[in-house]
Amino acid sequence: MFSSRLPLLSELCGGKLPSSQHKQFNSQRSVLIPVNATLGVPALPQSGTGQAAIFTGVNAAKTFGKHFGPYPPLMLHPIIGEKNIFRRLTDRGKRATFTNAFPKRFFEYTESGTRRLTVTTLAWMMSGFKLLTAEALQENRAISADFTRDKWPELGHPEIEPTTCEEAGEHLWNIARDNDFTLFEYWLTDHAGHSQKKEFAVEVLERLDLFLSGFFRNFDFDDSLFVLVSDHGNIEDLSTKSHSRNPVPCILAGNKSHEASQRIKSLVHITPTILSVLS
Repeated sequence: MFSSRLPLLSELCGGKLPSSQHKQFNSQRSVLIPVNATLGVPALPQSGTGQAAIFTGVNAAKTFGKHFGPYPPLMLHPIIGEKNIFRRLTDRGKRATFTNAFPKRFFEYTESGTRRLTVTTLAWMMSGFKLLTAEALQENRAISADFTRDKWPELGHPEIEPTTCEEAGEHLWNIARDNDFTLFEYWLTDHAGHSQKKEFAVEVLERLDLFLSGFFRNFDFDDSLFVLVSDHGNIEDLSTKSHSRNPVPCILAGNKSHEASQRIKSLVHITPTILSVLS
């Protein structure tokens, strides 16, 4: 991480990137806190149970009896369907959206039964919503997982033209300002951590920083809350392909960021905190 040029993230964290020596920071506009991703369960955190904890407020690892991933076990599907943040917000009359766009190949694999669903996609679909497609991406109503849309022609969508990371960030803000809750999932940091390739990890983080710089270009610090968090650590330690048991950095910026940060100690506190902020 320290080999990366990350001016936006560094600014949000008080001029220093999160580390074992710089776990917390408070300013008028942003807050950095360490968040427990182990959930009181031995072994290494995994995305299936970690994401379920983030998006339901339930300690999924303890409920299942161990960390599990990358996809949630069937036992947790009823909890994800009933308690996920999308359903709970829409039940309260709030407008929520999941902004990741999916190519037609994804839907073909899903319909054939050859692709499992992550917690985010499962929660969204179990709440009665449809995933966003190439059409939404082309109209800037969705975000590509790689920000720049470079791979979309290879995925069967020659009509999708590339964009910059900063432009993608601006698109996300334009989407977010029309919704009460907006979720974008960036999984390439996990992929880069598992690769153990320093150049790849640096590129992935720097692209994220450029994306966020575009997002924050017009961000309303007085009326919006930004939350960035991970379900586990791994990109911070490229000496191993595995995840880590390190606390994950959580960055909050904007309205009620200080109030929200006081509520968050572990992954299970993310959804309850957001629900409280939006009540």
